Amino acid sequence: MKRAASALRSHRAASNPSVAAAEALLRPPRPPRGQHLLANVRVLDDIVRHAGIRPGDAVVEVGPGTGNLTVRLLASPAATVAAVEIDPRMSRAVTARSAALGLAHKLTVITGDAMRVEFPKFDACVANIPYGISSPLVAKLLFGPHQFRTATLVVQREFARRLAAAPGDREFNRLAENARLVADVRLLADVSREDFVPVPGVDSALVEIVPKEVRPSEVAPGVPTDEWLAFVCLCFQQHNRRDKRKQEKTIGTVFKPDEMVVELLRRSSRAEQRDGNNGGSVVTVHGDNDDEASSRFSKEEVVAFKESIVGAVQSPGLAHKRLSTVSNNELLRLLRMFIERGVRFQ
Repeated sequence: MKRAASALRSHRAASNPSVAAAEALLRPPRPPRGQHLLANVRVLDDIVRHAGIRPGDAVVEVGPGTGNLTVRLLASPAATVAAVEIDPRMSRAVTARSAALGLAHKLTVITGDAMRVEFPKFDACVANIPYGISSPLVAKLLFGPHQFRTATLVVQREFARRLAAAPGDREFNRLAENARLVADVRLLADVSREDFVPVPGVDSALVEIVPKEVRPSEVAPGVPTDEWLAFVCLCFQQHNRRDKRKQEKTIGTVFKPDEMVVELLRRSSRAEQRDGNNGGSVVTVHGDNDDEASSRFSKEEVVAFKESIVGAVQSPGLAHKRLSTVSNNELLRLLRMFIERGVRFQ
């Protein structure tokens, strides 16, 4: 109860919430879900200032919590704010708060997992990201379908330094290497753990991501950049998921599930249709609904396609390697194997 009272006091300091929003805070945030509410007014104002919201902008916010940052985005020149929140009680709180301030007409709350829901088109992303989804969410932003102007994100400080690392830095890693293909990343400021309620175990940092206007057409001979980025995005998302024993997935286990096989078959079919290639063995699917598309594949088609995936994974000897230990060169080799077998990701 003390934590709940502390959260409520900090929330009131950030902005005066409505009674309905305040009542929604009577139970404390849930740290296992990454619910550490940013409550420092100065930091919140700095985030919006760095974001450079322009008149008419469509803004996406991930993990709005009770709306400390959301209300500032709504008060900015932005035309719309779409807030993606996994916790229904937080969705209710931010909705009530925006209504109390007369700003509900600019807000759309999407209740769901940010890694599963489809984002609307947006010009800017501004968010205090839950630590547990930092890598896959940044991958979704960088390598996803939407062209945007800027992303201003609060992330764990260690992750921020790895994301902004340059070749030769000790922190340089695969995500930083791939991020540099499509965007410029800059560290803006450190954010103390004391600025959050409840206080997390680590400090944070504010980073800016600005996509490049022109992407290279290929990352390597025969490997289109868009294909590579879609492939890497999928790998990063799977890397963030753990099995019941909390063990990191291997390359083999990533591509083994039947739902993964059907998803890649769907993508490959659409890629074949898009490329106008009618000479391959992959079936063409016209439906946009995933369930409808899956139902159009026969069992024989799925089995044959799964054999193509297994052959690609096993041929370079990567099946038993864990994602964190695989180099970009090894992933490039694997992707070439997939492409040769008609397996597409973009």
